[in-house]
Amino acid sequence: MTFEIVASGTFIKQIENLKPKFKKQIGKKIDLIKKNPFRFKAVHSKLYSRVFRIRLSIEGNETRLIYVVLGSKVVLACLLDRNNEYKDLEDYLSKFYDQYALPT
Repeated sequence: MTFEIVASGTFIKQIENLKPKFKKQIGKKIDLIKKNPFRFKAVHSKLYSRVFRIRLSIEGNETRLIYVVLGSKVVLACLLDRNNEYKDLEDYLSKFYDQYALPT
């Protein structure tokens, strides 16, 4: 199955000002997602049943790339600071819930 990668507005805003080396690191992870989006660790969410995360280190901070698998689409949701212990996850996901809502 082929998956279409879609970036949320939040994700695009978050990566705009990153240094090129971090953008390249994220690009490599996105390539892995294209091949198999189910390879990374699942995260529990109230809004979606297939939320996953990828561990990253960006500018010395433990960061997570959060994405959601919706049918044949993979939505890159956001970059989460690990220090916040996923407290902001539902806020980020709810921002694009109406746009990408599919049966969970």
